[in-house]
Amino acid sequence: MGNIICKAKKDGNVGSRSKRHGGGDRSSSKRRSLMEEELLHRQALSMAIQQHQLSQRFEGSMSRRIGSTSSRRRNTNNNLSDSFSASTKQLPEFLENIKSKKIVLIHGEGFGAWCWYKTIALLEETGLLPVALDLTGSGIDLTDTKDVRTLAQYSKPLTDYLQSLQADEQVIVVGHSGGGACVSYALEHFPEKISKAVFLAATMVSNEQKPFDVFAEQLGSAELFMKESKFLIFGNGNDEPPTGFRFEKQQMNGLYFNQSPTKDIALAMVSMRPIPLGPMMEKLSLTPEKYGKGRRFYIQTLEDHVLSPDVQEKLVRENPPEGIFKIKGSDHCPFFSKPQSLHKILLEIAQIP
Repeated sequence: MGNIICKAKKDGNVGSRSKRHGGGDRSSSKRRSLMEEELLHRQALSMAIQQHQLSQRFEGSMSRRIGSTSSRRRNTNNNLSDSFSASTKQLPEFLENIKSKKIVLIHGEGFGAWCWYKTIALLEETGLLPVALDLTGSGIDLTDTKDVRTLAQYSKPLTDYLQSLQADEQVIVVGHSGGGACVSYALEHFPEKISKAVFLAATMVSNEQKPFDVFAEQLGSAELFMKESKFLIFGNGNDEPPTGFRFEKQQMNGLYFNQSPTKDIALAMVSMRPIPLGPMMEKLSLTPEKYGKGRRFYIQTLEDHVLSPDVQEKLVRENPPEGIFKIKGSDHCPFFSKPQSLHKILLEIAQIP
């Protein structure tokens, strides 16, 4: 499997084009790319800082499929990846074969809908319909962390959205990191609304497992963390149980952003919110009749310091998904560090029959 990985050069579209043109075109293309990136960053900062704005809509992307371990294996067309190298003028043709064009993006712990801004732009350019949601107490949702005690509360924006869909409408749901628990919860309670569930370096837990348990290798056991962690927040007073936690900037840089651009790290530092503790410590009840029949896919990040590659391998081994993908050179936040590769993977998953 290690050799069938999305090549890092696929993120370097500007460099690839410049080789085909002269030095002047290369400089012009580079300047244009930098200007476009700067515009995207400004737009993202505006979304994160303006608390009065309504939630924004966002979308996803694709990479190369490398495995299928489910009993419901499908023979994917070997020409899938080849079709994406064609001219963008051909994109509408393959979009006709995608049943679920809406991709719902669910952020991880501490993040918000804002973190998907690169992925949203790429997905919309492809012709898909991205939707990014703020979980309760995250992003521009002003709910206090101390009031988010259960996974049902935390996941409510997602479950409300699924309930609002037409009777026969389905969507692809992507969950990053701790947001994977919200995807699992939704898959258990609204399996008929989710055509595919994608876990991006996420807590793809098994029945009766806590989302926090997935992070135990990095953070220690839940009991030890609750007892000794210096990152805990006591929203109801020091005499009451902790209500949330938040890492310091130094820890965030080392854990989450070891490969991410400095501008995206700066965006995260001013935008991230405390993490509600209750949902992370809640055991999920997942049944074979509902969750077990869902189509699950997992995207691994190979330079991840939050969920190491070994931990991610253990997750897919103990709770096998239908398909497994890997992003080489990505930290825990591929929407920052490898947006092109992430986009390609999501697009390919959308095309799987």
